[in-house]
Amino acid sequence: MPAPLDGITVIEIDNWMAAPSAGAIMADLGARVIKVEPLTGDPMRNTGRSPKIEDEAMKAYDFQFDVDNRGKESICIDLTSTDGVAVVQKLCESADIFLCNLLAVRQEKYKLDPDTILSFNPKIVHATLTGYGTEGSDAWRPGYDVTAFFGRSGLYDSMREGQDGIVPMARPAQGDHTTGLALLAAILAALRLAEKTGEGQVVETSLYETAVWTQATDYSVTAMDHAPVRQRSREQLFLPTANRYPCGDGKWVVFNMPNDSAWPHFARTIGCESALDDERFLDLRSRFKNMPALVDIVDQALAARSRDEWGPIFDEADLIWGPVLALHEVVVDPQAIALGMFPTITSPEIGDYSTVANPMKFRTADVGPQGPHPKIGEHTRSVLGEAGLSGDEIDSLIGSGIVGELAADA
Repeated sequence: MPAPLDGITVIEIDNWMAAPSAGAIMADLGARVIKVEPLTGDPMRNTGRSPKIEDEAMKAYDFQFDVDNRGKESICIDLTSTDGVAVVQKLCESADIFLCNLLAVRQEKYKLDPDTILSFNPKIVHATLTGYGTEGSDAWRPGYDVTAFFGRSGLYDSMREGQDGIVPMARPAQGDHTTGLALLAAILAALRLAEKTGEGQVVETSLYETAVWTQATDYSVTAMDHAPVRQRSREQLFLPTANRYPCGDGKWVVFNMPNDSAWPHFARTIGCESALDDERFLDLRSRFKNMPALVDIVDQALAARSRDEWGPIFDEADLIWGPVLALHEVVVDPQAIALGMFPTITSPEIGDYSTVANPMKFRTADVGPQGPHPKIGEHTRSVLGEAGLSGDEIDSLIGSGIVGELAADA
């Protein structure tokens, strides 16, 4: 079966996780993604945590770099050299997409800015991912997801309980991967437009803008009243049926039945019938006023069984609920397995290993990881050869340190 992006070539100059994640999904979708790295490689290489397993080869494998760079080809080029820039420009001449997270000063310095690239490939899509956008006083300001996506966007502040609550900490690359999806959507739309009009397109997004969009429900009101928003504690929520609770084994569940009429059925299901006649909880207003006491009652009721014991009871009663799973529980969750969320990649180095699927499915197309991530400079010779350079020219570039190739002992 053909993949959606068969025949599409992407030249990617980026690092860390946000922009590379967009390239990884395009590789999953069948595109040829050529990752241009500095001679020392993407700084993300070998910075992630090692898995807690016994197999030494597996333990040494760079799984966190892999998830954002699987299925790509790697070529190393020194962009500070004029000849190195010329090599990249030559690659872009026949490419469909140029993807980068280079700051404007570097795009211009290396002659990889939109105007320059479009001047010799007028049909290309030029895509840039930034921290804070390309307009305004903080245009092109460097940023990571914890600073631009979570911090400045208001997400961290809105997630803490109360004004003095501790600012939470995000898990790695949550904002990066979300922004990568936003950039991917822009690229695919621009690619479609370029195909229709014959004219190249320039697209961009930022960690900051994407984070605000993820909070659009809050911002649709905050943009009007400018009022602060805070996460409410369990004891401050409006409905006991839209809250989270611990079970008897200490594992949590979360309910979301945002209609007050669900309360009687909920109470009977968990064995809190007595609360239905309690004058403190007779209507919505009184339940909200006495929510601390009501939360305590529900906590005590749910403490009677473990989360796994409660699950079938909730399902039988048609409650809208979900278990609060830990990451190590998700990887063995039957639903995750049924959806193929952790597919297998085969590596010549370590054999089979699990990775994370992108969140897209096609009924009649083969979509998914196409192979492991490349070694530094693994495809330098093959990529340059296909671009028309002779063996002598490639040897000269390597000998002069302008491009790098995979070390013989790597």
